[in-house]
Amino acid sequence: MSLVGKKFPDLNVDAMNEMGDTFKVNVLEEAVNNKKKVVLFWYPKDFTFVCPTELHAFQAALPEFEKRNTIVIGASCDTPEVHFAWLNTAKDNGGIEGVTYPILADSNRNLSSILGILDITNEKYDEETGTVQVEGDNVTYRATYIIDEEGTVQHESINNMPLGRNVGEYIRLVDALTHVQEKGEVCPANWEEGKDAMNANRDGVASYLASH
Repeated sequence: MSLVGKKFPDLNVDAMNEMGDTFKVNVLEEAVNNKKKVVLFWYPKDFTFVCPTELHAFQAALPEFEKRNTIVIGASCDTPEVHFAWLNTAKDNGGIEGVTYPILADSNRNLSSILGILDITNEKYDEETGTVQVEGDNVTYRATYIIDEEGTVQHESINNMPLGRNVGEYIRLVDALTHVQEKGEVCPANWEEGKDAMNANRDGVASYLASH
């Protein structure tokens, strides 16, 4: 079920930072209390392959997000301790040393279950053992959320495991959301900051298409 247009779940989740501090993060409160947008991105596992490239890419773009009044938060189902070990592993050894934004440790899978982004297939109840058994790794897909200053989800997307994200696209989407908020115009296909937007009416689209 899509969360676009709805409030992000109000839930406290363990998190880790580069200093080794474990603390609680409530993504909804981060947006509302700080009056900032939030980009929350989930990845499958620490110490894997595509994942560190994404975490470093978001870190490299962090100044651009900060200029746009936007908080970046990473997330997976690993524990805080595993996050800290990865944060202390050098980049040239597959680690994420140098990443400074918080990383959620949703090891109980409470938030990822609410979001419906876990890799679970063929869930079934085993009568002999009285347990629910699943196929899949029970880790998250590459899900991404953009949440506005009111805590409302404005964007969500999910990539399968092998498909790394284009971080620049989330900067573009934050720009588009800010333009809509400030100018009251809507952003057409392939819109980028500085390009023409349009009024959300028949004349607006006609005028835009006539000149593009």
